Amino acid sequence: MVTLDKPMSSADISDTALALLDDDGTVIGWTREARRLTGLAPGDAVGRAAGLVFPGLASGRETPGDADACGSGDSRPGRAEARHLDGRLLDVTLRVSPVRGLRGAVSRLVSLAGTAALPEGPRGAAVGPARLAGDPVGVVVRDTELRCLWANDTVEDHDGIPVGRRLGRRVSDVRPGPEADVLEAVMRQALHSNTTKVHEYRTWLPTGSGREHTFAVSFQCLQGADGRTLGVCVLSTDVLRHRRTRERLAVLGRIGARLGSTLDVMQTGQELADVAVPLLADYVAVDLEQSLSFGQGPPVRVGATGRNLPGLRRAGLASIHRGVPESPWMRGELVHVPPVSPLAGVLRAGRPQLEQVRDSASSPWVDEVPALARRVREHGMHSIMAVPIRARRALLGVALFVRTRESEPFDETDLLLAEELVGRAAQSLDNARRYTRKHNAALALQRTLLPRRPTGGTAVDVASRYLPADVDHSVGGDWFDVIPLSGARVALVVGDVVGHGLHAAATMGRLRTAVRTLAGLELPPDELLAHLDDTVQRLGEEDCDLPEQVPAVAGATCLYAVYDPATLRCTLASAGHPPPAVVDPQGHVDYLDLPTGTPLGVGLGDPFEAVEVDLPEGSVLALYTDGLIETRAHDLDAGMDRLAGALARPGRSLEDLCDAATRPLAERDPCDDVTLLLARTRALGPCREATWTLDGDPRAVRTARVLAARQLGEWGLDGLVDATELLVSELVTNALRHGDGPGPVGLRLLRDEVLTVEVADGGSTLTPQPRRARTTDEGGRGLFLVAKLSRRWGSRPAPDGKVVWAELDYPRSAARTGPVTAAPRDVPAEVASAPAPLEAA
Repeated sequence: MVTLDKPMSSADISDTALALLDDDGTVIGWTREARRLTGLAPGDAVGRAAGLVFPGLASGRETPGDADACGSGDSRPGRAEARHLDGRLLDVTLRVSPVRGLRGAVSRLVSLAGTAALPEGPRGAAVGPARLAGDPVGVVVRDTELRCLWANDTVEDHDGIPVGRRLGRRVSDVRPGPEADVLEAVMRQALHSNTTKVHEYRTWLPTGSGREHTFAVSFQCLQGADGRTLGVCVLSTDVLRHRRTRERLAVLGRIGARLGSTLDVMQTGQELADVAVPLLADYVAVDLEQSLSFGQGPPVRVGATGRNLPGLRRAGLASIHRGVPESPWMRGELVHVPPVSPLAGVLRAGRPQLEQVRDSASSPWVDEVPALARRVREHGMHSIMAVPIRARRALLGVALFVRTRESEPFDETDLLLAEELVGRAAQSLDNARRYTRKHNAALALQRTLLPRRPTGGTAVDVASRYLPADVDHSVGGDWFDVIPLSGARVALVVGDVVGHGLHAAATMGRLRTAVRTLAGLELPPDELLAHLDDTVQRLGEEDCDLPEQVPAVAGATCLYAVYDPATLRCTLASAGHPPPAVVDPQGHVDYLDLPTGTPLGVGLGDPFEAVEVDLPEGSVLALYTDGLIETRAHDLDAGMDRLAGALARPGRSLEDLCDAATRPLAERDPCDDVTLLLARTRALGPCREATWTLDGDPRAVRTARVLAARQLGEWGLDGLVDATELLVSELVTNALRHGDGPGPVGLRLLRDEVLTVEVADGGSTLTPQPRRARTTDEGGRGLFLVAKLSRRWGSRPAPDGKVVWAELDYPRSAARTGPVTAAPRDVPAEVASAPAPLEAA
């Protein structure tokens, strides 16, 4: 079938402007379409260097598109510029096609069109640019006698005539027949009328595929500098192939939104496989670098794999056959990559590969994986494309596209389409990878900043809830902590940093570390908050780049409480924090009347006040942040009433109370971080404590040793007698020598999770410092021995001086639940007869 002057807008060849260059890059031929596009007449362009007409094309050899060949060595169509007659630069789509002439001569044909010729992808963006529109174009340049002067290799794929046989001959010389006569007639019309003619014909490709193809051919008159006709330029393109590419581009634009619907890398890999079958391939496997799904380890750089290939994990599978029988590996399994397979080559070079798998002789790598070789033969896999998944110079994995016996082999256009599809998926995978890494970092930060399994020892039972407003990263500015102190006491802390997310969490971590450090100094709550306030102000000053900048942590609040199970008393101080709630054993809820104090870092200089309250055994102390009681829909009073109602449930476990208090917030998006810490008090009991008061006489040291040894015997801790006697001796001696005056010295033994020895005196020096004694010194080794004998030791302030304490671990053979008697309140007779009288505690 012959159709003359038929516009082929689908093939985009009728409006293509042409310019012929010689080997030196000089324009030697110009067409009417080139004049229409640029305004340059043949005399304005012919004879000039290509770089003057097409800026950036200095020698005529450079190409604006990809360097990869398109079957004929053509460049891919790409964005470029052409100079207009009025001097302005035009945005055009430009392509350079090398052509061969007689006796090995080489020339180039430049084809250009307006940027509207670029196919649009999703959201109006040019694809690649125009990579998928880069179908191979056949080029033939003929003289006025219609003899072939120049041709490229692509035209051989269109009609099966080699370039060498075509040069110097007419169409009727190499392929006589009616079709040749029609083609020559159309060429003469183009020569005589100086117009573009388009012809369409159908034929069977010489590859023997058995399918009819339709070709569109355009004919343009080529003119010299004086306007004289030099010949005719013939462009041919496969209409069927072009139409199929366009259809796939349209489908690609529609399915692009399906990629990246999740931030899960494995799911994204499966989405890529699903959209490619059957659009592009019969079977697709997507393998990702194995650490990608965990967000761990540094990214694998493209081309930097060396001898050791990165491990791959199968993330996506799709097939036209149910059950994906082609794959020897299922999703989630590690994939074995033969060293000489296309996948290995892609991983090493970072470039796509297209391979025809005809038999084991042509592809010996197949037999290296017997399970794969069997499937290749069973399903007639004959064409494979392996495309690297790359983003930000990182190799994320590889996608494998396969066609089976019922389909045509892949060609270069299919490879370009696969690259475009994989490129879009790579962006989604890179986003998922970055999110996974950031999410894992946030979770790791949360694990390090918040206590994993908070425990109150024998002092309190605790339960907690933490609901960050930044649900994506599960971190925020709230924090809580349960800190064991000496003497079986425990510190309970809740704080709130202004803001949400990672920055607030990092600031919170600095404050939590500061609180733990200050708590180790055994400071009273009001003094601890004063030191913490100074710390926050210094941190804020360090974070400010400019003097007038507001500190990042200004306005943080904190509530610090210390509970003593021996006295059942709790000491609390607040820095701008909501008041804690106390639930008595009968379920009555009261909010403590606690001085609010100023928030941390404000710098007003107001002192913090501490309050002591009695907490009977079984009471529940509730510490929380304002996110629990303040919402957009309710004010503070309503929130506090709601919290009181949730806590007023006697007999319920702490976990049930936490759920009741936070359940209404968990059902909606929180507007602020929410933290709740519940502590149910326990009593230490007199059977675990023994206390004495000793006169300030040097002979009290022996008395203290005797009392301690006797008490350990009653507790069944005879294995600790020697170490305890030595500790008691050194601590009491230190108190007598360095305390203020000859006042009494208190001795206390505490049987808790560890054995604690405490000695109290009226000394003003809070923390005694051990020193390294010389070999000739008779003293100075007491505290050194204390440090060596105990698991840890320290001191804390007391109302009338200080307390120095040391802890001992129980021997493994000793039963901590051995005989227990009441603490002695009267001095034994044998001790009372000692030279130094004792005052009963």
